[in-house]
Amino acid sequence: MKRYLTILLLLNVVATTASAREVFPINEGWRFFFKSEKTSDNARHVTLPHSWNTDPLAQGYWLETTGSYQNGMYIPVEWASKRLFVKFYGVQSVADLFVNGYHVGTHRGGATAFTFEITDKIRFGSDNSMLMVVSNSSRDDVLPTSTDMNLYGGIYREAELILTERTAISPLYLGSDGVLVHPQTVGPEKVEGEIEVHITSKGDNSCTLNVDITSPRGERVFSKRQKARLDGKPVSVAFSVDNPTLWSLRDPALYTVTASIGEDSITDRVAVRTGFRSIGASTAEGLTINGERTPVRGVTLYHDNALSGGTLTPEDYDADLRIIRTMGANALRSAVMPHAQYLYDRCDEQGMLVWIDAPLHRSSFLGDVSYFATPAFEQNGLDQLQEIVAQNINHPSVVMWGIFSRLWMRGDDVTPYIRRLNETARTMDPSRPTVACSDQNGDINFITDLIVWQQDVGWRRGSTDDVIVWRDQLQKNWSHLRSGVCYGGSGFLGHKSYTAQSEPRSNWMPEEKQTRFHEEYAKNLQNDSLFWGAWIDNMFDYGSSRRPYGINGAGLVTLNRREKKDAYYLYKAMWNGAEPTLHIVDKRRRLRDYEKQAFRVYSSAGTPTLIVGRDTLAMSEYAPFQYRSDSVAIHGMIEVKAAAGDLRDSVTILVGNVLKPKRTQVLRRTAGPQTTN
Repeated sequence: MKRYLTILLLLNVVATTASAREVFPINEGWRFFFKSEKTSDNARHVTLPHSWNTDPLAQGYWLETTGSYQNGMYIPVEWASKRLFVKFYGVQSVADLFVNGYHVGTHRGGATAFTFEITDKIRFGSDNSMLMVVSNSSRDDVLPTSTDMNLYGGIYREAELILTERTAISPLYLGSDGVLVHPQTVGPEKVEGEIEVHITSKGDNSCTLNVDITSPRGERVFSKRQKARLDGKPVSVAFSVDNPTLWSLRDPALYTVTASIGEDSITDRVAVRTGFRSIGASTAEGLTINGERTPVRGVTLYHDNALSGGTLTPEDYDADLRIIRTMGANALRSAVMPHAQYLYDRCDEQGMLVWIDAPLHRSSFLGDVSYFATPAFEQNGLDQLQEIVAQNINHPSVVMWGIFSRLWMRGDDVTPYIRRLNETARTMDPSRPTVACSDQNGDINFITDLIVWQQDVGWRRGSTDDVIVWRDQLQKNWSHLRSGVCYGGSGFLGHKSYTAQSEPRSNWMPEEKQTRFHEEYAKNLQNDSLFWGAWIDNMFDYGSSRRPYGINGAGLVTLNRREKKDAYYLYKAMWNGAEPTLHIVDKRRRLRDYEKQAFRVYSSAGTPTLIVGRDTLAMSEYAPFQYRSDSVAIHGMIEVKAAAGDLRDSVTILVGNVLKPKRTQVLRRTAGPQTTN
C-alpha cells in the first residue's frame, strides 16, 4: 500500500486565506529503492537529505548507480487557482522528476538548486505521486568529469513545495530566489545599483512591483513602487542607499531586500539578504575590500565528513566553521562545486570571504579527461556556472567566481571554452573578479582576473627548498599577474615510523612529511607581497573512494574532525592573533630509536622554554612562529615540556628499547632499468 505525505488540513486553511506564497518542506515520507531492484515493493522509508553512499571509507564498495525516490501528496481543490513549484537544493548528479507519471524535467549537475513547475501535472482535490530518478554515475556530459572527491548520489539536500498566485516572483530563474542585487557604485557616502527581479505570470500582462531595502538596524532606507510589464524579461529597479554601513570582515553588515507584487494587497513576496562592499584586485595592492588591502588566509573546503557522508547538516557546517575560524583563516574555497546556501549565510554573518568553484576540474593524480570538446559538455558547464552565479550573487561573503581548477594543456584546446565561461561570469556579475587554480604554464593563466598557483614544488618532485627558486622565477617573469598561491600534501596520523626508511614504501604518507612541507612553504611564501592570498589545500581530509585508503589525507584536520594535525597548529600560531598557540610538534611519534633528538615548537606567545627530562634546552626561531632546539642525547622514558607565557604543552616519549622493523636490502642502481624474465 502506497504511503502518502499528507499536507495537513491546517495547511489547507492557511493556504486558502494567505495573501502571499507558502512554502512547505517535503523532506519526509520518501520511499527509496534502486532502479536495479525493478520494483518498489521493498522500498526503504527515508527522510531527506539522503544518499545511498553513507560511508566515505567504503573502499571497493562504492556505488555509482541509479536510485528512485517516491513520494505522494494530497493537493486541496482550493489550490486549483494557484501555481505549484517543487524546488530541490541538491541532487547528485542527474535528476529526472515525474509527477503522476508525467516527465516534468531533467537537471544535470549535483551541487546547485533547481525548480520545476508542476501545476499542469497536478490532480487537485486528489492524491498525487512524485518520482525522482537520480544517478551519480560518471557521464561525459555532466561536470565534473574528473575528480577524486566522492559524489555520494541521492537527494542529498532539502526539498520544498512552493505555492504562489498566478503572477509571482519567479522561482524558476536558474534555481535562484528570483531577486538579484547588483551594486554598481559602492562607497561610504552612497551605494547605487540595480535590483533584478524575475516575474512569472499566467494571464497578466502587467503588475505592480514594490521593492524595499531595510538596513541592518531594521530601518527602511529605500522604497520604490513601479508598474512592471510582464514580457518574459526581468524587471530592473534602480536603487540608492545613502551613508551605507559597508560589509567587511570586521563588520559584516547585512541589508534585507524585499520584492513584492500587489498594489492594494500583497499577492507575493520574496526577501533576500545582501551586503554592500567593493572588491578590487591589483598587483600592487593585492585583494582589497572597500579599498582596504585584505591579505587572504584561506582554506579549501570539500563536501563531506565521516559521520554524515555527503549529507551535511547545518550543525556540520557550524562545527566546521568554528574550527576554521579558530585556526584564524578568513576565507574558504568551495572546492569543485558550491556548498549548501546555509554555509554562505553563515559566512555572510561572520565576515568570512568565499571563493566558489565551478566544476571544470581535473583531479591531480588520476588520468581522467577533464574537458570533452562536445556541445553537451560545454553547455552543461555554462548552465552550472550560470546557476552558481545566480544562486549566490546576493552573498556579500562571496568575493570571487572560480572558473577552472588544475586543467591540463593537452589534447583539445580548452582556452576558448574557458574564455566563454569567464565572459559569462563577468557578464552576469561585473562586480566580482574571476579566479582559477593552475599548475600549468601557458595561455591558460592569462584569462581569469586572478590566478592561484598550485605547483606543489617539493612534494612529488625536488625538495621544498625549490619553492624559493619557483617564487623568484615567478617574480621575475610573471609578476604582472595578480597571483595567489595554493599548496598542500597528504599526511596520515597512522603512518608512523621511528626509524629512517631504507626502502621505498608504497602509499606511505606520514604526517611528518606533510608537516615539513607546510613548514617550508609557510616560511617562504606566507606574507610574500607577490601573492594576494594563500590557500591551504585542504582544511579537512575528505572521502575519496578512488584513493588507496578511501581518503584524501591532505587535510589539516582528520575526516572525523577529532584530530588536528601538526600543520593545523602552525597556521593557528601564524593566523590567530586573538588566541595564543603553543604546540610541541610530532607528539604522536612517541617511539624513537635514536638517542640524539631535537624538538620543534610552534608558538605565538613568544620564545618557548623547553624542558627535556631535567635539561632545559635553548630554542631558536627558525621561521616566524617556528622554534627549534639543539640536539640532546636522551634514553628511556622522557617527558618533554614546553612553556610560553601562561601556555603549557607536554608529551612523553620512549627513546631506545624499540623493536625495529625488518630491513629489506635495497640494491644500489648502477645502470638503467633492466628487463628480467
